[in-house]
Amino acid sequence: MDEIALLERLHWLGHSSFRLDGPPTLYFDPWKVPADAPPAEIILVSHDHFDHCSPEDVKRISGPQTVIVANPSAAGKLKGFTVQVLRPGERTTVGEVEIEAVPAYNVGKPFHPRRADHVGFVVTVGGERLYFAGDTDLIPEMAQVRCDVALLPVSGTYVMTAEEAAQAARRINPCIAIPMHYGGGVVGTRADAERFRDLYEGEVVILEAEGA
Repeated sequence: MDEIALLERLHWLGHSSFRLDGPPTLYFDPWKVPADAPPAEIILVSHDHFDHCSPEDVKRISGPQTVIVANPSAAGKLKGFTVQVLRPGERTTVGEVEIEAVPAYNVGKPFHPRRADHVGFVVTVGGERLYFAGDTDLIPEMAQVRCDVALLPVSGTYVMTAEEAAQAARRINPCIAIPMHYGGGVVGTRADAERFRDLYEGEVVILEAEGA
């Protein structure tokens, strides 16, 4: 396997929250970020649920130059911030970072309906592509995702199960798959991440939560 440079800069903050160290410093769905967390240059928010869209955490890591990109419902919750809205299929560029919003929704469950325009993100940094799936089930659009690193929910209930996440990883075929959406007192445990690793034949990295 070729070395993926961005993996050395990626930090799991628990549940579905990640930081990619800069330049530029980029956060995905910041929630319960550490008090000493470095300021963000880019913040991406996938949808409006409390464990993904936390105005308090966004405020804690924001500065005058921070660019916030969110789906419509999350943007509506981030009062007092300037937010660039992306819907599934839309793209933007912030500096040298390319950001594409991709579909994220449930199949046969009510929590994240397709009509809500919740998103995941494919971010291109330094020529490498990272897919943050957001809160989603296994959906057909995943077959179109091309990435080096895939961050995939594995807990079931509100998102894919470990078994479904393994199917998603086979469909996407990333160089590295990283399980998320477990722990944090919401749903799922490390056992879900380990089951995903056991089921998927490709390279899986289970990150330790920063500060844990």
